Amino acid sequence: MTAEVAAPAWMHRQITAEQYDSLSEEQCEGIEIVDGMVAMLPGASLQHNRLAKKVAVAMEAAGAPEWFSDLNFDVRIHDVPLTVRRPDIVVYRASTVDVTPMRPENILLVGEVVSPGSETTDRVFKPEQYARAGIQFYWRIEQSAAGVPLVYTYVLDPTARTYRVGDVHTGVVEAMVPFPVKIDLARP
Repeated sequence: MTAEVAAPAWMHRQITAEQYDSLSEEQCEGIEIVDGMVAMLPGASLQHNRLAKKVAVAMEAAGAPEWFSDLNFDVRIHDVPLTVRRPDIVVYRASTVDVTPMRPENILLVGEVVSPGSETTDRVFKPEQYARAGIQFYWRIEQSAAGVPLVYTYVLDPTARTYRVGDVHTGVVEAMVPFPVKIDLARP
């Protein structure tokens, strides 16, 4: 007989920034908050994590010492209604490493690795939110039918607060913005 685990009551009602801030790190793992409501994140595969890590490591090396790049941490898009996203990759000002919550004005680029269960969110909803928040660059990483990663880059149009399509890279990313970087995602 298997025991069913019930979700905590706070996961079923709209929560405020103050309530979210009172939660433990363990409670915040694996969730995002959208308009005050908890959204469960799909589990990430090893391939997903490897792609995110490769991009983050290369971006930090390219942007150092002014910019750090890390994986999967809270970004407070706005407080009311509360929206907290956990991008797979975040390039942010090194001087804000100890600032919490991390805010869009300290972020240069966010990246999402598309996985089963996150396709629409990563292709539509997250880019809209990131653009409205003023995050300058968005990268979307997807596996192609051939198994070689595709990286779609987007640049913010600050007037319209929407992203313009940048370049599409197959396997190897050679980008000049936000800073010159070359990342070989085709190699394991």
